[in-house]
Amino acid sequence: MQISDFYSKFSHFVSAVIDSRKVHPGDLFFAFSGTSFNAATAARDAILNGALAAFVEDEQYAAPDASVFYVKDTLNFLQEFAKIHRKQLSIPVIGLTGSNGKTTTKELMHAALSKKFETQYTRGNLNNHIGVPLTTLSIKPQHQVAIVEMGANHQGEIALLCEIAQPTLGYITNFGLAHLEGFGGPEGVVKGKTELYRYLQNQGGEILVNGKDARQMELTRDEESRIVFNGKDSTYTFDQVEFNHQIGVAYRQKKAITHLAGSYNFDNICAAVTLGLHLGVEWELIAAGVQNYMPTNMRSQVITVGNQTLILDAYNANPSSMTAAVDNLAKFGGKKLAVLGDMLELGTYSAEKHLAILDHCKKAGIDEIITVGTAFQDAAQGHSVRSFDTVDHCRPEFDRIRGSFDVILIKGSRGIALEKLIQ
Repeated sequence: MQISDFYSKFSHFVSAVIDSRKVHPGDLFFAFSGTSFNAATAARDAILNGALAAFVEDEQYAAPDASVFYVKDTLNFLQEFAKIHRKQLSIPVIGLTGSNGKTTTKELMHAALSKKFETQYTRGNLNNHIGVPLTTLSIKPQHQVAIVEMGANHQGEIALLCEIAQPTLGYITNFGLAHLEGFGGPEGVVKGKTELYRYLQNQGGEILVNGKDARQMELTRDEESRIVFNGKDSTYTFDQVEFNHQIGVAYRQKKAITHLAGSYNFDNICAAVTLGLHLGVEWELIAAGVQNYMPTNMRSQVITVGNQTLILDAYNANPSSMTAAVDNLAKFGGKKLAVLGDMLELGTYSAEKHLAILDHCKKAGIDEIITVGTAFQDAAQGHSVRSFDTVDHCRPEFDRIRGSFDVILIKGSRGIALEKLIQ
């Protein structure tokens, strides 16, 4: 059968699943094998657990009579299946990418829109070549709008994800210094991220732009469908407000304060509010949505323990986001400690960028610095820094001195797992 035939036969599926342990009645199971596990062996169990069908790329496990079907390439099959599903939908789909702030912006957009619309959005970090088709397949007829986060670490990936999710409106948070190794440097980041723009331009879609971002304004200057906030000739203009180091926006003299820390989140909030206004959501509903959003995913979380404030931002890190986090820490009163984990995937830029962060901490007036990871350990030579190669080696020293500080920033790449320090 062709992929379209499979879709016609199983279009009434409930969810698309790649973990056989999470199959529920009515799901479709796509068997992805790892280096030490052949997922095709779990196909029969998926059917017994109620899956409508299972798709495997190991032909010996195929059993069409039991709805276990052989496909040449499970990943390609999943992606093509999702494309067909997407074509059945006629709702606005927002494509979201960028170097920093994607997930927070996605969550805020969902908070702003879901007060009025039945909204589907990327769950967790399902934003890659597997996650985007799974998210696309989770969009159902009852949904009125969808938000699809798109992550990438090399050129060409955003273009592929756009072909799957087929966004009608797109937003790029920024061009930061993330995944420099895969993109081939800063200009490679710009080229890779703007694949979203090129898709929308070819499809007649809309582009949401931060008017303060000169590079993005230049790249979209000829777009009639451009929606601009906080810039020259902007459609929507906001002022930044703050209460107890929590960031918010003011729009036409009305305020909405979020639970997010850091001025770097102001643009993320503005993008979400702009999207809501553009799609016809009333300000009161948008304000309620963003004000009630609670960050719980180690992104700009502010945790108060007695008289001490912890800023937990340990889900990801790159030079752009690390600099912004240090600047935010510097705004707090009292004695300040920065616990910084290595920034991964920087390639040949790694030594230079890690050293630059330590220099920036010194200029920002941070009282004490602890680093975790070998890249920071190498860069710390000659600096008054406590350096450790792993979280486990760092924990005793962190526990010993943490009580001496009023504010602590914990920031690093996901692979360093700094959150273990405060679990």
